[in-house]
Amino acid sequence: MSIQVYIDGEFYAKEEAKISVYDHGLLYGDGVFEGIRSYCGTVFRMKEHLDRLWDSAKAIAIEIPMTKEAMGDAIYATLKQNNFTDAYIRLVVTRGVGDLGLNPMNCKTPSVIIITDKIQLYPTEYYEDGMELVTASTVRIHPMSISPRVKSLNYLNNIMAKLEGLKAGCVEALMTNVRGEVAECTGDNIFIVKRGRLLTPPVDAGILEGVTRNFVIELAKREGVEVCEVPLTKYDMYVADECFLTGTAAEAVPITKLDGRTIGDGRPGPITKKLLDCFRKEVRCK
Repeated sequence: MSIQVYIDGEFYAKEEAKISVYDHGLLYGDGVFEGIRSYCGTVFRMKEHLDRLWDSAKAIAIEIPMTKEAMGDAIYATLKQNNFTDAYIRLVVTRGVGDLGLNPMNCKTPSVIIITDKIQLYPTEYYEDGMELVTASTVRIHPMSISPRVKSLNYLNNIMAKLEGLKAGCVEALMTNVRGEVAECTGDNIFIVKRGRLLTPPVDAGILEGVTRNFVIELAKREGVEVCEVPLTKYDMYVADECFLTGTAAEAVPITKLDGRTIGDGRPGPITKKLLDCFRKEVRCK
C-alpha cells in the first residue's frame, strides 16, 4: 500500500498527493514547517514542535486553520494510516492558494500537510568514527531580515551552504553569522566540548532553536555537565576537545574534523558518546 499523505483533512496516496501551482508555499516559499520523529509509536516532544510551528506561523502572520490538539490527532492518525511506529514526520503549513502576485492577503486559506515516512539517518560509521565538516562561505541570513528562529519553507540560505559542503565532499557544512561567529550547520545545531564544559551558540547568534538541541542540553545538565550558551568562533571550533551536531534526523552525531583540521584526538569524545547513549536510552522502546 502506498504511503498516505494528509492534506487539509483528507488522505491521499503519495503519488496523488498534490497542491496547487498557485499555492504561495510553492511560488514564494511562503509557509512554515516542522520535522519531528516518532519512536515506538510516540511522537517525540510533540508539544515543543507544535509550539514552535505555531510561533513560526504567527511570526509571518499565518493563522493555522486548526488547533494544536487537532494537529496532534492528525499526526497520530497519519502514523496509523501508514502503520508506522518509528518514523519521520513532516508538518507543512503553506500560505495557501493565491495569485501570481506577492500579496499574501490574496491567499484565503492556509493548507496543512502531514507526511510520515521512514527516516534516512547518517551512516553508522559516522556515529562510530565521526564525520567531517567544512565552513561554508554562505553566511547565515541576517536576523534583521527574517529571524532564523522562523522555520520557514524558504531554505535557500541553507541549501546554498549545503551545496558548498557537498562539493567539498562533506555531507554537512558549518555556517557563520554576519559577525563571523559560529551559528549552526545547514540542518543541525552544533556543540563543542572544552575542558569538560559543553558550549553551544546562543539563540541570538542566528540559529534555529532546535528541539533536539534543547533536549540534549537537558540531558547534559542531568548528567552533571556544565552547559554554556556563548558566542563561538572558528578558533573555538579548531581547539575544541570534542564536537557534535544535534537534529531531528541526526540525533547527536560526532564531528572529528573541520576544514581539514582534526578536532580533539580525531575520535568521538567521551561526553559526546555519553550524551548520544543517554539520548537513545530516553527514546528507545521500553
